[in-house]
Amino acid sequence: LSGGEQFLASLSLAFGLSDVVQSYSGAVRLDSIFIDEGFGSLDTDTLDTAMRALESIRQSGRVVGIISHVSELQSRIPTMIRIWKTASGSAAAKVISED
Repeated sequence: LSGGEQFLASLSLAFGLSDVVQSYSGAVRLDSIFIDEGFGSLDTDTLDTAMRALESIRQSGRVVGIISHVSELQSRIPTMIRIWKTASGSAAAKVISED
């Protein structure tokens, strides 16, 4: 598999696994999923496919968190927490929302 195909396969497996855990666990509900990187390996068409899938998951009531350095995602995600290092080495954060 290419990098993009591998990322989509991993994403699909993660979604499927969370559904299986919920169906077998009874009272446990997994309302959030966080994805760390992988977007940099995607071409434009594959990124569109991945973002549609994530939007579908979000619309079903789950929280989707993306951890990424890919600048193209900034225009596609309406609410984000931007984190950066300060001169003293500590982290600073700012919530940015288009809603």
